[in-house]
Amino acid sequence: MKRITPLDPAQATGKAKQLFDAVQAKVGAVPNLYRVFANSPAAFEGFLNFGQALAGGVLNTRVREQIALAVAEINDCEYCRSAHTFVGGKVGLTEREINAARLATASDARVNAILNLARSLVVQRGELSDAEFQAARTAGLTNAEIIETVANVALNIFTNYTNHVARTVVDFPAVKPVAIATAGETCTTAGCGCGH
Repeated sequence: MKRITPLDPAQATGKAKQLFDAVQAKVGAVPNLYRVFANSPAAFEGFLNFGQALAGGVLNTRVREQIALAVAEINDCEYCRSAHTFVGGKVGLTEREINAARLATASDARVNAILNLARSLVVQRGELSDAEFQAARTAGLTNAEIIETVANVALNIFTNYTNHVARTVVDFPAVKPVAIATAGETCTTAGCGCGH
């Protein structure tokens, strides 16, 4: 049951209407999360601006979606897990890559290092050990890639937490949590690549 009522773009005025119009023009629709954000035009604008700024960074769209998938899975955000599974497919991630990203892994060594870093940032609240930081360096991650990984994690935590608080209604095909197998069990997620 939703706790924060999403704003109807047709009823919006002022800054919220301007932001809705911009999203509609760019995306072709206004997802429910954006309608929730519009309760605070300042937060909504900050979210959009932060995302737009990161889109011009060194991490490409596919990698940013893989980070979003990993963070959503770790934080058990049904809305973001569903939205980024949908968007990930639209930007060219295969089902296998999407499922692997949800487990914070990738077949590409550099992307795998980024996702490992993202997982550590979420799980350890940004407190990386020297060994974890060195693993990112050993994988060849640049200062820009490390900082932008932190930034993308922060942006996705913002959306995850907003969805948890608001109980945003999922308006994408719903995606269940990954069924991570324990020792001796078989993973039930098709094509996840987790090795179980």
